[in-house]
Order: sequence, then C-alpha cells, then structure tokens
Amino acid sequence: MSDRLVERAPAKINLTLHVVGRRQDGYHELESLVAFSRSGDSLALTPGEEFKLYVDGPTAHASGHPEKNLVIKAVRNLVERIEGLRFGALHLTKNLPVAAGIGGGSSDAAAALRLVARANGLALDDPRLLHAAAATGADVLVCLAGRARLMTGIGERLGPILALPPLPALLVNPRQPLETKAVFARMNIAPGSETGFGPHPQISSDLGTEALIAALRKGRNDMEDAACVLAPVVGDVLAILAAAPGCKLARMSGSGATCFGIFVNCRAAGRAKKAILEAHPDWWVKSTILN
Repeated sequence: MSDRLVERAPAKINLTLHVVGRRQDGYHELESLVAFSRSGDSLALTPGEEFKLYVDGPTAHASGHPEKNLVIKAVRNLVERIEGLRFGALHLTKNLPVAAGIGGGSSDAAAALRLVARANGLALDDPRLLHAAAATGADVLVCLAGRARLMTGIGERLGPILALPPLPALLVNPRQPLETKAVFARMNIAPGSETGFGPHPQISSDLGTEALIAALRKGRNDMEDAACVLAPVVGDVLAILAAAPGCKLARMSGSGATCFGIFVNCRAAGRAKKAILEAHPDWWVKSTILN
C-alpha cells in the first residue's frame, strides 16, 4: 500500500560498558559508548489497519509471542500519552538474534515509535515520545535516535550525538542466549556500592579511526568475565575474533553473548566471517559497519 511506512531497527553495540556501581534500589549504574550497525531488523507500519504485530524472519521463532513484544508495549505507551493517535498493523522482520546483548528488542521498539511518530507528524524530540521510550525499556531511549553517543545511569541519561568514523566490524553470536539479570547476579555487586574499576575514556566527534580505537582500548566491558563464566563459549568467540588477521579490537557487547571485532577494513572482516563460518557453521555471523 502507498501509505505503508518502513523503518530499520539496527543492532545496538556497546563499544564500551563500564559498570560504575549499584544503586540501593538494585539497578546498576553504567557508562557505555553505544554505536549502531548498518544492518538489523526491519519494521513496517500500515496505518489504519487493526493494531496487531506480525513477526517473520530468520530469528522470529525465538522472539516470543507477539503480544509480549516490546514493539507492542512501546506503541501502547505512546497511545496512553497521546489521544487520537493514528497507528495500525506492524510487520517485524526479525534478523538479529534474541537475548544477545545487541538491543534487538529495544531497537525494534524504538523503530515502532519512529513509525508512529511519522504517521502522526510527531518530532523525535517530542517529550511524549521520549517518555514512552523510557517507559518501554532502559535501552529504548538511546535506540530512538539510533546514533552513537554515551549513555549513563541506567540508560536514561544520554550524551550528545557523536560523529564517529565508520568502523568495519564483524558481529558473532554463538547462538547461546544470555539473560542480563543472570550476568549481573554473577557479578554480585552489593546495593549501594561503587565498583571503582576505572574511569571511562574520553570520546569526542573529532577522533579519527586510529585515535578512536586507541581510546576504546582504554575502555572495557565489565560484564565479560561474568558472561564467560556463565557461557564459556563467549571466551572462545573473543579469542577467535582477537586472533583474526586485521582485527584491531575484540569485545563483548552488552551482557552477551554477541561479541564484535573491529577490523582494519571490510575485506579483512569478510575474510574473518568466511573462516569463522567454515569452522562454526551454526553460529550467527554478520559483517557490518558501526558508527
């Protein structure tokens, strides 16, 4: 139909993830430099049709019942805040692995909010849209703009959008889901305490590729060790990526199990993808650009 609207829902990659401490209410305070891939899921809205979510795609089977999807939650949160909102049927094509540390569900929800905003002439900085995003999930707010930036707190505080150089990358998931709650539990950080693991590196838009990678090396993902205990295959993925010719940095994203490697160029990332899939044909491996 001519009024059908489509949005990309890119993977959200935590280039860094510092766990600063844990609040008395149990939530963990973070500092994370987030970037987005040029590949991911796809979401379409057909305004005027019955409000329903249809899900298909390679990883649709793992995404659960559509009524429990964050896409539905996001739209309902916006409907509660705006009377007379125009919406309709949503069609999600799911390509990203689920429970994988790359914000697939959050990015899908953010895409749904962008679609409904487009259908109703709402600006992306409309406070009602921002509040609906925050109410849907901790990572939905940063996914709404889908641009690189530093997020802190539990994801509710966002730094300015950063113009990062494009980073050729390879995303690898061994198809072993990891629950964020379980990884945090393994870290065993007491409520009301700070970790003292070290400050976050300074990141700005004027950094070139080499300077950015050097800064990223000063950062870390504090959830990696706990994730590797719960899913030792994560350590295998990190080692394989780090050993790949042309890999400049290998790190886990989010709470895992997806890991990423930043490469010198797309050709090197492509060669690594081929080699990894030959050795591990059951893994999910995607070459992309992060920025």
